[in-house]
Amino acid sequence: MNSMTIFALIVFMSLCIIGVNIILYLSMKGQTLHIKEKSDKDINQIRMELLNEIKSTRQETLQFIQSSFKAMGDMVAGNQKESAEAQDMRLAQLNRQFNDMTMLNEHKLENIRKTMETRLAALQEENNRQLEKMRNTVDEKLQKTLEDRISQSFKLVSERLEQVYKGLGEMQTLASGVGDLKKVLSNVKTRGILGEIQLGAILEQILSKDQYEENIRTKSSGTERVEFAIKLPGDQDGVVYLPIDAKFPADAYNKLVDAYDSGNTLEIDEAAKGLERAIKKAAKDIHEKYVEPPATTDFAIMFLPFEGLYAEVVRRGLVEVLQREYKINIAGPTTMAALLNSLQMGFKTLAIQKHSSQVWDILGAVKTEFDKFGSVLEATQQRINQANAELDKLIGTRTRSIQRKLRGITGLNELESTSILDLESGNLIGYLNNEEEE
Repeated sequence: MNSMTIFALIVFMSLCIIGVNIILYLSMKGQTLHIKEKSDKDINQIRMELLNEIKSTRQETLQFIQSSFKAMGDMVAGNQKESAEAQDMRLAQLNRQFNDMTMLNEHKLENIRKTMETRLAALQEENNRQLEKMRNTVDEKLQKTLEDRISQSFKLVSERLEQVYKGLGEMQTLASGVGDLKKVLSNVKTRGILGEIQLGAILEQILSKDQYEENIRTKSSGTERVEFAIKLPGDQDGVVYLPIDAKFPADAYNKLVDAYDSGNTLEIDEAAKGLERAIKKAAKDIHEKYVEPPATTDFAIMFLPFEGLYAEVVRRGLVEVLQREYKINIAGPTTMAALLNSLQMGFKTLAIQKHSSQVWDILGAVKTEFDKFGSVLEATQQRINQANAELDKLIGTRTRSIQRKLRGITGLNELESTSILDLESGNLIGYLNNEEEE
């Protein structure tokens, strides 16, 4: 019997004793109620007896509980001693089993170590053989690949060197061309020729040869010849020339470009002023040399051969200044093409207006001839109607007369009639139809 069972038994006994006390108390209470009508003396005596009985009962219960707790303590101590002895025996047994397992594990680990050493030695030897074999194979392939790569690299380097040599030759050619272009642009005369060639190409592409003149003298009092002049229609089939001259102030423009590259504000302002002076001088020369109304228009066009130069002139606000002071319009390659296209449309409009009277004369003649043609058609229609009437009359009268004459004659079959009449067609009706068609 363990300690928990003993404890439960003691608790149960305590509860039983308490229950007995409660029952006794209730019974005494009932007796008290029963004898309530008795005298107070009897009641006190009974109360004293009950209290003494309860006190003795409590003492007995307390003694019983103390003896029970003492017995339980002795029993618990005995159980603890037995448990300690059992635990010591179990611990000793576990120590023996642990020592046995330790020795067994050490023996197995020793066997495993020896086996692993043997296998590792064999594996290492096999790996060394495989690595040696792989090294030989890799050396062979690497040597072959290296030789192939070196050969390809030398071949590629040779090809690239050849391309470099060709490129150097092209660069030398380009450098010489650039040098020639620089020489051309450094010469004032050749710069003018360059702009003139570009302007001539634009004019030739848009206008026809009879719509402009080259190197023509536009002022009767001067000997200067303008590079190009567009023919505009004047009064009484006359011609008014629109002078166009190409200008390229390369020195001033190059100074401005160099100033932009340097980023120096003072140099930029100075170079811009120099370009403005050069453009104004060129505009003044064009106006004085080539503009002479009414032989020419009261304005002329200055052609700038590069869009960058034209954009710089526009940005500086010189377009309005030149129009106001010198009556000179500025045009770049793009704006020149647009201007010439506009003039071409104007030429076409003038040509239509010029020949509009001739067109009306032709239309009047056509109307007259068409009226005559209507009269001729009407007369022809009358003749055709008359011929149809006579033909109907002839066909009706003659056909009936012939049919009356041939009414008593027996007809032949188709083959005999064809043979007698010597017809190529199959019947007489076909022959007659062919004759009518002819």
